[in-house]
Amino acid sequence: MVRSIALIVFSITLAIAGQLLLKSGMNQVGRIGTGDLVYYKDMLIKTFLHPYVLFGLALYFLSSIVWLIVLSRVNLSFAYPFAGLGYVIVMIISWRFMNEPVSAIRFIGGALIGLGVVFISRS
Repeated sequence: MVRSIALIVFSITLAIAGQLLLKSGMNQVGRIGTGDLVYYKDMLIKTFLHPYVLFGLALYFLSSIVWLIVLSRVNLSFAYPFAGLGYVIVMIISWRFMNEPVSAIRFIGGALIGLGVVFISRS
């Protein structure tokens, strides 16, 4: 069971890193707004050729492969709640390092998610 939890944590870590890279890449690419077909074609090219976006997608893909290994070993009802930790960690990193505003109610929600994962991991 310890190895399975380690794989779950590894998968979630890869997904978190991927998500943070995707956000950093999109911060550099810029906001995708409205425009004509040429605009969207240019934005898609700019987006999918950005190194952070490419690396973020690669990490997300690798996370999915590790997740498939996890699912082959443990019940989904056990593994999936751990994904909630990803939400909490991304929220904290976004607040701390990306200077995104996070309200007290979000922190309380994150704490409740973390507590729920602790309860599930002990069952």
